[in-house]
Amino acid sequence: MRSLIFAAGFAASVAALPALAQAPAGGPQGTPMNVRGTITKLSGQTLTLKGRDGVAVNIMLAQDVAVRSYVRKKLSDIHDGDYIASTSMKGKDGKLHAIEVHFIPAAAPELQTPWDLRKDSVMTNAHVSGMAKVSGGTDVMLTYKGNATDIVIDPKTVIVGPGQATMADLKPGKAVFIFRATKGADGMVTASNVSVEKNGVKPPM
Repeated sequence: MRSLIFAAGFAASVAALPALAQAPAGGPQGTPMNVRGTITKLSGQTLTLKGRDGVAVNIMLAQDVAVRSYVRKKLSDIHDGDYIASTSMKGKDGKLHAIEVHFIPAAAPELQTPWDLRKDSVMTNAHVSGMAKVSGGTDVMLTYKGNATDIVIDPKTVIVGPGQATMADLKPGKAVFIFRATKGADGMVTASNVSVEKNGVKPPM
């Protein structure tokens, strides 16, 4: 496993990004939900976002919140044996075409399951077992839990690796992705992690 995997300081249960479909704001209390949006304000530990639907949401960040960013990577950075996660969509050819690819730690669970980035998108956490050129891109062979699957990476696929970030990077106008925030019985949304846009690289998940 190469240095592209997440730094040890990243909580594996968070960085793994196992699929858990985003629950609507009015869903069951305590239901985990993924949150995507743009920062409008940070006041103490309260992060205010404009969500994808245009609605403002306040997130109470844990005191030990994990803040991370991403850096751009290339197809040539992916090698046999690497452990990656990818959001993909089934194309007209019946194959899964990657929207994004990011590197994950060994502790992340192997899986392939629905994801909430786009309608009908799928998240796959798997090890690279081969690569081959195909029309319009590169076919990446993956294995997870004894299963085999392929994804096609094309020039539009966003590929990222882990970067460094702190609370100081949570600035207005920056895009963020929060994995498994939780809405409590009091209506407060809390989170233990934030992935934030830095140096022009947005969280692609």
